[in-house]
Amino acid sequence: MHIYTDDDRLIVDDKGSSLVIECHGEDSLRVRMYPGPDRDENDWALTEKVKDVKPVIEIREADVTDPWYKEDEYKKYHIKASEGSITNGRITARVSSEGWISYYNSEGRLLTEEFWRNRDRINRYCVPLRISAREFKAVQGTTDHRLTARFEAFEDEKIFGMGQYQIKQLDKKGTVLELCHRNSQSSVPFFVSSRGYGFLWNNPAIGRVTFAENVTEWEAYSTKKLDYFITAGDSYRDIEKNYSAAVGRAPMMPEYGLGYWQCKLRYRTQEELLKVAREHKKRGLPMDAIVVDFFHWSRQGEFKFEKRDWPDPESMVRELREMGIETVVSVWPTIDERSENYREMDEKGYLVKADRGLPFHMTWMGDTVFYDPTNPEAREYVWEKCRENYYKKGIKCFWLDEAEPEYGPYDFDNYRYYAGPALQTSNIYPLMYAKGFYEGLKNEGEEEVLSLVRCAWAGSQKYGVLTWSGDIHSSFRAMREQLQAGLSMGMAGIPWWTSDIGGFLGGDIKDEGFKELLLRWFAFGAFCPVFRMHGERSPWHEREEEFINGVRQLTSGQDNEVWSFGEENYEILKKYLFIRERLRPYIRRIMKEASETGTPVMRPMFYDHSDDSETYKAEDQYMFGDRLIVAPVMEAGVRERRVYLPKGSSYREAATGKIHEGGKWVTAVATIDVIPVFEIDDGERIL
Repeated sequence: MHIYTDDDRLIVDDKGSSLVIECHGEDSLRVRMYPGPDRDENDWALTEKVKDVKPVIEIREADVTDPWYKEDEYKKYHIKASEGSITNGRITARVSSEGWISYYNSEGRLLTEEFWRNRDRINRYCVPLRISAREFKAVQGTTDHRLTARFEAFEDEKIFGMGQYQIKQLDKKGTVLELCHRNSQSSVPFFVSSRGYGFLWNNPAIGRVTFAENVTEWEAYSTKKLDYFITAGDSYRDIEKNYSAAVGRAPMMPEYGLGYWQCKLRYRTQEELLKVAREHKKRGLPMDAIVVDFFHWSRQGEFKFEKRDWPDPESMVRELREMGIETVVSVWPTIDERSENYREMDEKGYLVKADRGLPFHMTWMGDTVFYDPTNPEAREYVWEKCRENYYKKGIKCFWLDEAEPEYGPYDFDNYRYYAGPALQTSNIYPLMYAKGFYEGLKNEGEEEVLSLVRCAWAGSQKYGVLTWSGDIHSSFRAMREQLQAGLSMGMAGIPWWTSDIGGFLGGDIKDEGFKELLLRWFAFGAFCPVFRMHGERSPWHEREEEFINGVRQLTSGQDNEVWSFGEENYEILKKYLFIRERLRPYIRRIMKEASETGTPVMRPMFYDHSDDSETYKAEDQYMFGDRLIVAPVMEAGVRERRVYLPKGSSYREAATGKIHEGGKWVTAVATIDVIPVFEIDDGERIL
């Protein structure tokens, strides 16, 4: 074991492996370990230029005696060894003579440490389990390894972030999470600990993390290195600021992102879409964006409007813009083998490859292959097609669907990218998908970029990604899961988030139970970063199979406009459209804060009130910005609900005007037309 310093880095060499600890921005460290000479130099999520800081590095000699030997043999088995530390502002990493790492804050309090159950000669702590904190197991016949990294578990620790999983737990302590993307699942491997640190697993490999009671364990099934980022702060705000400086922050949200988005599965023709937009404006209702969903094209992978049903996109975009409505167009990364671009993309290596079996990745509405956005030439090729067929027609906002990508099945060991085997690189896919459109739009001189994307990874936010939670079910259970998904995405550094209001799958517009769900979800949506209506709305329209030039056409679900659910419900939905408009100046301000500091737009109660322990218990309510407490109704039949108001302020109940003192639970009015919202009562009024 050799511990030394080189170029402001602390280095540990042991039996051919190399561990490097170095500063990475303020109060932050990056840790990398290579099991052998074959090194992966990718920075993955850590792409941003961070502030240069000078660390304080100390290396000391430590007296080490092997405790298995008798005292009279001390001199024979007495060893001179080194131990070291590196300090960057509010974080210090200490490396023992055995190579074990522990992390401390500026007050000397332990933040976290590696999990070793092995021999520790200096502390005479001997455990014969032979469990190491950093374990590389070679994949035979390759230079790759299966990696496991272990950290101690702490009873008092709460863990927040990690992206979007369809579970109800906001605190991820006690959960097991896949490190992979699926439809409705976005693995964003950054968490914030209640112990005062943030941790990024800087590795896009497929794997798993276990936040157990006895150990925290990260696994990558195939990789070439260990790579993580750890940062400390005196508040959650400090930690998010340090993290977002390292991986990138969202740009300023475009103005049309602050209002209401209309969407359904699906507007089948240009005239149908325009008719909805005209009716919306005729009724005097606000709308900022309307979405042209999938299969407006002839075949997947042709990236253009089908001419019969969408004969004049330029005039459509122009008319919508005159109404103050932005046009959003769906793009899929699936390339149909019959499409006009398939052969060229295949020959140039722009498609994801299969190591075995047929090359097709999805067989819905055609045999298709996903394009490979980890290849910069492939990204440029797809953008150029979209530039020619969409951007030149006035379209500047894209809905990048299927961004996981949604393999069928998710056999990651069978796929290979330009960047490497899918087992090692797959989680970078949605980020690279969004990067292609961000760079393309920026090269055209666009200052504001927003892409609606069905998945994200660490750093996706810097490419103007608005993530939504995928094809979720139309149920109160799913609605409850979306609340924690949105909060967890925010804590993982993705501030632009939305869900399909009413859920995507299974909502029957004639069912009274669904109508109640829709009203509750619509009110919740008005207090989300982006307010967007969507869903398949069963039953689908029945019609005979329709073909255009031999290509089967997709049908559509039922109507999904605010006037589609009955006159009484229409009045309630309309109310929230105008509430959102009143919120616009406030949302603009908190979006600016997110862009400048990385602070989430919607965040857990404890984010701004960590000194109030009761806020950690209030997982079914949240802060929308720093002034509003929002408590969605997420159960059928409920007409009032409990809400916790943090210490230190008084609050005005928006529905009644009643003033409540903080530091207690109150019962709030929650009739079918009311979502409980409380505003800090200090003279400023938002609602």
